[in-house]
Amino acid sequence: MDWAREQRTGLAEALMCEGKTAGQIDGILAEAGERRLLLTRLSAEKLASLPASRRSGLDYDSLSRTAYWGETPPAAADGAVIVCAGTSDLPIAREAARTLVFFGHHGPLIADVGVAGLWRLMERLEEIRSYPVVIAVAGMEGALFSVLAGLTASVVIAVPSAVGYGVAAGGQAALHSALASCAPGVLTVNIDNGFGAACSAIKILRLRRDL
Repeated sequence: MDWAREQRTGLAEALMCEGKTAGQIDGILAEAGERRLLLTRLSAEKLASLPASRRSGLDYDSLSRTAYWGETPPAAADGAVIVCAGTSDLPIAREAARTLVFFGHHGPLIADVGVAGLWRLMERLEEIRSYPVVIAVAGMEGALFSVLAGLTASVVIAVPSAVGYGVAAGGQAALHSALASCAPGVLTVNIDNGFGAACSAIKILRLRRDL
């Protein structure tokens, strides 16, 4: 583990559990000791395979498949709002929200405001506009990214999600929509990368605070 990453980059290394065995995860947690650690893509089955002494030290969220090892810091005054199109996008949106909280930022979540029912988004627009950074999570055709960037002065970080039918499945259509957006100011991370979107938001918030 790269325990010096936080000193270099401002963001501590996270443990991506996908592809790791329960034994490997247990060994890394033992090495972490009193250090704080964010775990991502931790399945319930893999969690259940960890020793009880490790499980008791983890704050686990089954929807996002994230876990906190150690205490979370108190939230700072700033934060980013996570906006997701539908309830199917919630696992990725929650990953972003939990990452923000782990690093000491507010991460409120506004769900089910996709363009299929645009009035729902408009009802929450003033609240969304009050945040300097918006993390937008959407699958299908990914129209939410351009709509938000066209209606707010906030930085919009697009997270395409692997939600949808046919050509939309796998998140490719939403990814291309984000990259081809005609609304200026849309930044794009990889498909389902709520963690990466939150890390980008944190760096923007810190730079903004230091201005």
